[in-house]
Amino acid sequence: MTIDRYFLMLILLLFLNTSCSGSATKSISNQQEPATEASGIITGAEQTEAYLKRLSGKAVAVVANQTSLIKGVHLVDTLVAAKILIKKVFAPEHGFRGEAGPGDKVVSGKDALTGLPVVSLYGSHKKPTSSDLTDVDYVIFDIQDVGVRFYTYISTLHLVMEACAENKVQLIVLDRPNPNGFYIDGPVLDTAFKSFVGIAPIPVVHGLTLGEYAMMANGEGWLKDAIKCEVSVVKMKGYSHSMLYELPVRPSPNLPGMRSIYLYPTLCFFEGANVSVGRGTDKPFEIAGYPDFVGGDLGYTPKEIAGVIKDPPYEGVACRFIDFGAKSKLILTQKKLMVDWLISMYESFPDKDKFFIKFFDTLAGTDKLRNQIINHVGEAAIRKSWQEDLDRYKTKRSNYMLYAD
Repeated sequence: MTIDRYFLMLILLLFLNTSCSGSATKSISNQQEPATEASGIITGAEQTEAYLKRLSGKAVAVVANQTSLIKGVHLVDTLVAAKILIKKVFAPEHGFRGEAGPGDKVVSGKDALTGLPVVSLYGSHKKPTSSDLTDVDYVIFDIQDVGVRFYTYISTLHLVMEACAENKVQLIVLDRPNPNGFYIDGPVLDTAFKSFVGIAPIPVVHGLTLGEYAMMANGEGWLKDAIKCEVSVVKMKGYSHSMLYELPVRPSPNLPGMRSIYLYPTLCFFEGANVSVGRGTDKPFEIAGYPDFVGGDLGYTPKEIAGVIKDPPYEGVACRFIDFGAKSKLILTQKKLMVDWLISMYESFPDKDKFFIKFFDTLAGTDKLRNQIINHVGEAAIRKSWQEDLDRYKTKRSNYMLYAD
């Protein structure tokens, strides 16, 4: 491809990033969110002077998705324009361009825009293999996270770190803000419940950027066999955890706005129950309910939405929902998981033996929370049962902080 043709493609990409209305890469929706974008933050990716020279003449793999932008231009396109040799792109859940719905198969192949090989890191191939990395000197990791343990991008980072350590490949994390970084809460994972939605002993809301997580996973020996990854973090400038940062691009198809991002840590627990969180409606992770829910104030019939969700819970069945959207402001003021919402929904459910499904304990990272709710333990006592583990975690976390609270 000639330079002129390449820059014409970049202009086209900029146009697509700002004008496409049906893509998961579109700007985050305007929901009258309580957040305002923190001015003056410079992400790790934007600081190209901090990593381009290191990559010159090296073979590079990139872990990226639709959020990996530098002022509207994708990181991969920026690296190609700078004549960096990209051997392949690793795609997390939802795919390289954010085109896959939750749980959808992410297929390896070629990126239609650049022609680069794309290797899926979802499904049966969550961790790069030795053959994936045999021709790679550096792996660049640049994905927007939301600061919640069961949001799978942090698990992808963890497994990429293990693979890099095992194959002696250097890792560079280009850090981005944590939109839920202003509080820490929830049960700390019991490692007996370790999974892809809970890969390390951290709370549900962990208060780390991905760069800080990389440092902590290394320092605390959380990688397989306590192996150490040679990792460096390109820190942000102008960021602190207390800032309310409005994401410019939705991080995944079912988190379309800041309300859903703030509500996600609490409402995702309902994914472990026979409750819909609005997947298959225009309010995913803003509402919760089920058929014939007497406490519901909204009516929706979940349905498949192309590129967003297949086979949503209660597909084709009329449901009643509580609208939690306006209550997202409570997260900002109270800075905690809304356990009382979970308790209330359980208490309202007509057949309590069918409320929870097995996935609940996987999300919670413990079976204690489910048993506490079943046994009518109140919110205050539940929260008190977390405190000792949270205090220990916060002490450890303080050793790896790259930004002020």
